[in-house]
Parts: sequence; structure tokens; C-alpha cells
Amino acid sequence: MKGKLSKIISFCLCMAILAGGAIYAFASNDDKAAEQLIKNEQKDASEKQQEIDVQKNYYKDETVYVLAKADGTVEKIIVSDWIKNSLSNDKIYDMSELQNIENIKGDEEYILGGDNSLVWDAQGKDIYYRGTIKKELPVSLSVSYKLDGHELSPDELAGKSGRVTIRFDYKNRQYETVKINGKDVKIYVPYLMMTGMVLDNDRFSNIELSNGKIINDGDRTVVIGFALPGLAESLDIDDYKLEIPSYVELTADVSDFSLGMTITLATNTLFSKIDTERINSISDLKDEMSELDDAMTKLTDGSSELYNGLCTLLDKSSDLVDGIKQLADGAAKLKEGAYSLDDGAKQLSAGAASLANGLKTLSANNEKLTGGARQVFETILDTAENQLKAAGLSVPELTIDNYASVLNGIIDSLDETNLYNQALKQVTDAVEAKRDYIKSQVAEAVRAEVEEKVRAAVLEQVREKVIQAVKEEVTSKVAAAIRENVQAEVIYAASGMDKEGYDNAVKAGLVNKATQDAIEKAVEEKMASEEIKAMISSRTDEQMQSEELAAIISQKLDEQMQTEQVRNLISANTDKKMAENDILTLIEQNTELQIQKAISENMAGEEVQAKLAAASEGAKSVISLKASLDDYNSFYLGLMDYTSAVAQAAGGASALSSGADKLKDGTAALYDGVSSLYDGILTMKDGTPALVDGITRLKDGAMRLSDGLSRFSEEGISKLLDTADDAEALVERFKAVVNVSKNYKAFAGISDDEDGSVKFIYRTDEIKAEKAE
Repeated sequence: MKGKLSKIISFCLCMAILAGGAIYAFASNDDKAAEQLIKNEQKDASEKQQEIDVQKNYYKDETVYVLAKADGTVEKIIVSDWIKNSLSNDKIYDMSELQNIENIKGDEEYILGGDNSLVWDAQGKDIYYRGTIKKELPVSLSVSYKLDGHELSPDELAGKSGRVTIRFDYKNRQYETVKINGKDVKIYVPYLMMTGMVLDNDRFSNIELSNGKIINDGDRTVVIGFALPGLAESLDIDDYKLEIPSYVELTADVSDFSLGMTITLATNTLFSKIDTERINSISDLKDEMSELDDAMTKLTDGSSELYNGLCTLLDKSSDLVDGIKQLADGAAKLKEGAYSLDDGAKQLSAGAASLANGLKTLSANNEKLTGGARQVFETILDTAENQLKAAGLSVPELTIDNYASVLNGIIDSLDETNLYNQALKQVTDAVEAKRDYIKSQVAEAVRAEVEEKVRAAVLEQVREKVIQAVKEEVTSKVAAAIRENVQAEVIYAASGMDKEGYDNAVKAGLVNKATQDAIEKAVEEKMASEEIKAMISSRTDEQMQSEELAAIISQKLDEQMQTEQVRNLISANTDKKMAENDILTLIEQNTELQIQKAISENMAGEEVQAKLAAASEGAKSVISLKASLDDYNSFYLGLMDYTSAVAQAAGGASALSSGADKLKDGTAALYDGVSSLYDGILTMKDGTPALVDGITRLKDGAMRLSDGLSRFSEEGISKLLDTADDAEALVERFKAVVNVSKNYKAFAGISDDEDGSVKFIYRTDEIKAEKAE
């Protein structure tokens, strides 16, 4: 398996780096110089990317989040789009099939056009939005589980123990049909699928992976598997030459199985950056491999620059030591100033405390003064409330805050005009609240009348059809009976025999054909005569008038009216009639009449009339009562203002005293902090030799990194060059794969004005073992 993995990785690196060069970067969390070197190494690649981005007006970076069950069944798809407005245009012309679109990083709005077109009011900014979509994914993911060789569902596997196999299958559905050497060939978009999960070492052991990487930190094991579904078919590579995986399979010994969520990344950017115009033959392929070797040489040179930079840092460490000495001298002066500030703050705190105590004594009587005035006011309000209730008025509890609004409301309610309007509004609102019910009752009554008329019309139609059917049956029977009599008369006149004798003679061959034809012709002529027709019609009419046939007709009519067909016809005609404008207008008119009638009846009722009659001189008494309460309220508010001012002054003095205390505490803390700073700088001064020693060790480590990159250039790149001869048959198909990859830029839609790229992130649900009771 290790040999296969090396071949696959080598192959992917070769194809991805051809004609595009390579930028390798490394970083150390503790080394700022290394981070700066990375930025310098990536500068050329960044500039190339900017040139690509500005080829079109906008660049759309799309991420598709696929939320799936533990078996890979898709539950929801969320798409996040970032439109890079590199030209700072006011308008961005976009295409998207998303629903529930939401701007997630701004308030820019869009106008929705036809064919899923969007016009964003970008105002020169980038646009970030997301939404949902229901659409088939270009690559489907399915996850299967086995325990000791037997397939189980995720729920069945939870909590079990044994040898478990988890398999991730990827099916590539996204392809183009391309002409290669005169033949139509399916070329799939080259997605690299990377599936990752974290396994608990207390549950999982003896872990094996079909293709990928296993990392164990002692407590957990990180598993990263990869596959390239559809690539082997696109390149027409046999498995015995190079096995390109289309699935990831993990096997492990498990105790009490549970599994957290898994994450799968799908991206085609590995191939989309390759310039196929530079690859036309096996010779070009070899040239590109040489460029890869040159890129690795540059990387090695870059690591040497890091080593040289660290040497310079070591040389300058003496300047750093001098700077720390100067910092120590400044900290000593700062310590002296902090001591003086602390002494002044102590004096300010003592003066503020004296002022606060004086004002506190003055404001101590505020509560007694305001409390007595409030008690008097509340007693007056309680008396007024009792008087109003004794007069038959319903009022809430009167308070200092609400008495004015309550009494104004009572005064308004006692005005006869206002009272009538209030009553009318209440009645109207109550009736209007039942409008839908009233309308339904009116519609039901109208429908009953319409249905009765429709039924009567259908009944007449059915009656005519039943009578016609019965009459045709009776006519047939009457005609048959008359025909027998006519045959007997014609036979007797022609042969002297009765009907039975004639039929026997015909059977015995005693009557020639001519005689038979003559008799038959005579019968038909007789039946066609006006006399016979009149006779048939007369006898049919006689029978149709009989009570027996009348009963049959009535029975058949009832049966027809009860059939589902007739009932459906009546219902359909009724629905059609109910939808006509004149019926709808009639319903609306009758509804309005019923509503106006209900309002009139309620307004004329005893309850409303009694309320109107009660409006009298009571309003004047309430107005006088409110004026008295307003006078006392003015006095009460003036008293509150006075006591508030005294309390505010006392509070300010107290705040000043408290602030002075805090200032005193702060200056003390400042002095302590400056003292600690001074001690720390002295410690740092003493530790500068250790700093110089650390830089020396970092320099030695950078030298080892440079040597390691040189070995990678000599060993890894040389092996890739040695395998280039096997790639000649793949050139045309590989170029087609790259072009198909470049063509696929978005999942949810992209406009002609946009360039773009898309990646997919699949998340499967976790599988939990049931907790023991």
C-alpha cells in the first residue's frame, strides 16, 4: 500500500505542477523571520493569481456545505459565495440558482431578474452571500459500515464491538464528452476527495487505511484518506500500471463503537491552474519536469536565505542588549514619578471625604419630607377613587402617576357624542370580527339555492335520457312482435303455410331460394310501409303511458340521480355557477346587508341605549375633582425637585470622594506596577545572554532545514523525472482533464462576467453509542 501511495502522490504532483511552476512554503509558530520569508516566496504566485482574477470583471469563490446523515444521505445543502469585486464596480452581474439568499457581510441589496440572474448594488465592495439549493451534487458520497464482515446500519453499529470496516465511496457524475483522436470520450472533472475523522484511542486500535495518512498523538488518531474518482477512467489508466483510488476504506478493532462527524473536502483546483498550451508532446512534459526541479532549487536557496538572516540577527544581538540597558534606566525614572503622584492622590481623597459628609447630613431628612407629602397625596387620591366608584363609575386604582390620564379618560367617556362613537366602533368591530363567519353562512345559503336549481336542471336532462332509452327499448320489442305477424301473413299468402310449417319446409329444402328471397323482400317492404310504422309508433306510445313503464322510468331516474357521475356533475356545475361574477356579487351584497343589519340591531339594543342615556352632569364633577388634584400635584412636584437637588449634590460629593479614593488606590497600584516593571526589566537585562544563546540554536536549526530541502530536491524531484517516460500516452487525455476542470467553476451558477472556483465540504452526522442506564 505504501508503494501505491507514493506513486499516486508523485503522479498528482507531476500533473498539478506542470507549466505552472511551484511555490513551497514552510513556517514556524515561534519564528517571525520564517513567516516573512514565506510571504516573499509567495509573492510571485499572488501576482499571477491577480492577473488571472482581473481577466474577467469579478471572481466568484464558492463553497458548498453538504450536511448529510451518517450514511452520506444528503439532508441539506448550504452554499456560500464570495464575489471579489477587483475593479470596484458599482454593479455586479451574477447568476445563482440559490433560494433564501442572504447577504452575510454587509447591507448591499440585489435585483432578481429572469433565468436566475442577479444584479448586486455593490458600491465598489466585495459581496458575501449564502443560500440553500436542492440540486444533484457533482460527486455523491455514500458511507457503509461492516462489523466482522456483516453490513450494518449506523444505528445498528452504535455501541457494538469487533472488527469494523468503514468505507467512503465517491461517485463522480460531472463530466464532458470530448473528442480525442476522433473518438467521443467521457472526461470527468478531476475532483480530489479528502476525508478526515478523529478517532478515540480508547475505542479504536489496530487502524488500517486503504489510502491516506494516519497520525496518532497518544490520545486520539487523526485519519485522512483521499481519492480521485473518475480520474483513472478519464486517463484510461489500468490498475496494474497505477491504481488511482475512487474510495477510502478504514478498518480497525473497535470497543463500544461511536464516531464523531466526518469531514470530506472535494476540490478540482489541483488541475485548474495548469497551462495546457505548454504541453504538446512528451518532450514538453520533460521540460516541465525540469522546471519543477528548478523550482525546488529556488526553494533550497530560499531556505539558505533564512539561515543567512538568522546569522545577521545574531550579529545584531549586541545592539539589543544595549537597548535593554537604556530601557532599565528609563523605568527607574518612571518609578520615582509614580511615587509623587501617589502622595498627591492621598491628599485629594481626604478633602473630598469632608465635603461628602456635610452634604450627607443635609440630605438625611429628604426621605421624611417627601414621604409625608406622598402619604397626603395618596390619601387624597384614595378619597377621589371612592367617590367615583360610589357614583357608579368603574375606575382602576388611582396613583400619582396615572390619575391624570384616568380622569381624562372618564371625562371623555361621559361625553354623549364620544360615547355614541365608542359604542358604534365597539359594535362594528365585534360584527366585523365575525365577517368571515357571516359570509360563510350567506355563501352556504346561496349555494343551497344554486345547487337546488342545478339539480332540477340535471334532473330534467337525466329524465329525457331515461325516457328516450326506455322508449327505444319498447319500440324494439313492439317492432319485433309486429314483424312476426307480418312474416306469418306474407308466408301464408305466398305458400299457404303457417310460419312454423314454412320454417320446417325451408330446413327440408322444399322451398327454393327464389321463393325465400321473394318472401323476405315482401316482409321488408311491408315493415317499411307507413301503415306498419304508424302501428309501431301507436303501440309504443300506448305502452309508454302504462303505469308499469312509468314506475320503471321513475326507478331508473332515481338510480341515475344517485350515481357518482351525476352527483359529480351537479357538484361541478354548482361550483362553476358559484364562481360566476353575479353569484359572487350577490354573496358580497348579502354579506354586507347582514353585517349592517347586525350593527343596527346591536345599536338599537337596550345595553347601548342605556349607556347613552347615562351621559349627564357627571362629567362636570369629574372635571372639578381633577383641577383640585392638579393643584396639589404642582406642590408635590416642587418639593420633589428641591429634595432631588439636595440628594444630587450629596451624591456628587460622595462620588467625588469615592473617585478620589479610587484615584488613590489607582496611583498606589500604578506605583506597584511600575516597581514590578522595573524589576522585570532588570530580570530581562540579566537574561540577555540566554536570548543570544537561543538565536544561535535557531540558526543551527535553519541550517539543518536547508540541508533537508536539498536532499528532497535531489531525491524526490529526481524520481519524478525518472518516471516521465511513462506519461507519453497520457498527454492528450491529461490536457482534456485540465480543460474540463477549468470549465467547471461553480455549482449554483455563474455569469459570463465572472470567473470562479468551487469547493465542496461534506459533513456526516456523528454516531453515538447509547449510554448505559
